[in-house]
Amino acid sequence: MAQKQTADAIRAARKEDPKSRDRDFADRLGISEAQLVAAHLGDGVRAISPNPDQLMPAISQLGEVMALTRNESAVHERVGTYGEYHSGAHAAMVLGKEIDLRIFPKHWTYGFAIDQETDKGRRRTLQVFDAAGDAVHKVFLRETSSHDAWASVVDSLAVEGSDTLDVAARTPTEAAIEKPAKRDALLTEWVKMTDTHQFMRLTSKLGINRLGAYRTVAGTDWVRPLSTDAPSQLLNAVADAGQEVILFVGNRGMIQIHWGPLINIKPMGPWLNVLDERFDLHLRGDHVAEVYAVTKPTKRGAALSIEMFDAAGMLIAQVFGQRAGEDDDLKAWEAIVDALPTKTLETV
Repeated sequence: MAQKQTADAIRAARKEDPKSRDRDFADRLGISEAQLVAAHLGDGVRAISPNPDQLMPAISQLGEVMALTRNESAVHERVGTYGEYHSGAHAAMVLGKEIDLRIFPKHWTYGFAIDQETDKGRRRTLQVFDAAGDAVHKVFLRETSSHDAWASVVDSLAVEGSDTLDVAARTPTEAAIEKPAKRDALLTEWVKMTDTHQFMRLTSKLGINRLGAYRTVAGTDWVRPLSTDAPSQLLNAVADAGQEVILFVGNRGMIQIHWGPLINIKPMGPWLNVLDERFDLHLRGDHVAEVYAVTKPTKRGAALSIEMFDAAGMLIAQVFGQRAGEDDDLKAWEAIVDALPTKTLETV
């Protein structure tokens, strides 16, 4: 659990280190990122409602923005406008060509609006955190955003807040749940799937989880274990082929989806980066412990994905091929995946 420190102590420490990224600074101080932000209430920071039913329609008034969703190993940044919003108690959605989100409201616990001067200019952002104080979703205004709407949007969302937060302990990642005795049943039901969304219901019925299922049937026609070098090779191959993809990165409270090409692949140290005009991906290649090529049957044909997990069993990212049109058979995507190196089952 993040330590509890006074707001004064947090602010004083921040003055000694004003340039570090919020997340990195909070980790070094032993607090959560939400506690760091809350400590600055009244200094360019206001508490706002984290309820997506209020927040998502309000963000749409800000025009073109940058949406950011991350987990421990991947950061997904997409420029666009927040459009069609669908509310839901357990799951909500923002649907759009560029901003495409799947929202899990029970994890939206703290919200803040930040308006501060930095050495790079004015930064205006809306940020949402879970009960542990970890970031769920962030929205950054850009030069092209509707800055004139900022004040009214924040006023409409403002709530009473505290500069000292009692955050909960982080929920650990669920490790792979494997039941070898259920292998035949899993394979029997797998073949019957007609939609990828049926997969989670299937694993729940069998008392296993996603990673446990992949390990259980690895080496069959449905799941091929890949080398941990596969993500790097995948990004480069997709860029070289001009293949459009559907790329998912998420955490417990949000999944953010990119539709389109991956053009500029720029590795830097442990990071595998995609640095495109309206989309950035930052992926820690050294965090990838398991990778699988997964095929699931659907009414439109097989859905082939690449899925990456860290050492704890957390799903880092998923990548699917995007059809260029109704008649696209995804042969180019299949060829890219087929060329990725297999990992022998003995070392999985």
